[in-house]
Amino acid sequence: MGLQTLYRPVGIEEYRLIAESGFRAFPPRLEWQPIFYPVLNLEYAEQIARDWNARGADAGIVSAFDLDAAYVEQFEVRQVGGRGHQELWVPAERLAEFNEQIQGPIRIVAAFYGDRYEGDRVEVAR
Repeated sequence: MGLQTLYRPVGIEEYRLIAESGFRAFPPRLEWQPIFYPVLNLEYAEQIARDWNARGADAGIVSAFDLDAAYVEQFEVRQVGGRGHQELWVPAERLAEFNEQIQGPIRIVAAFYGDRYEGDRVEVAR
């Protein structure tokens, strides 16, 4: 069936944890976060990173990663707004298993910065 690319908009702290994993895994969810939700298209991921994550002194980073499409099909897709606002809902307790299914490294495909951001800039894959 092939690979499916998913996207995950993150803030700078989650980006650092992804980098610490060698760009191989997403960090565990916090106790109050029962769902890990990557999104299905780049435009929606960029919207979240730009409009929500990159405010004030923070950054919004868009990661892209590939999984076997047949594996992805077992998770529920939720429409959370407009037509393109689709998220894959992965229960937090399955995130370690989900991470093991990632094919290749997690790539950084876009970065946005709040107007008061003073940290290092993230390298974006071309």
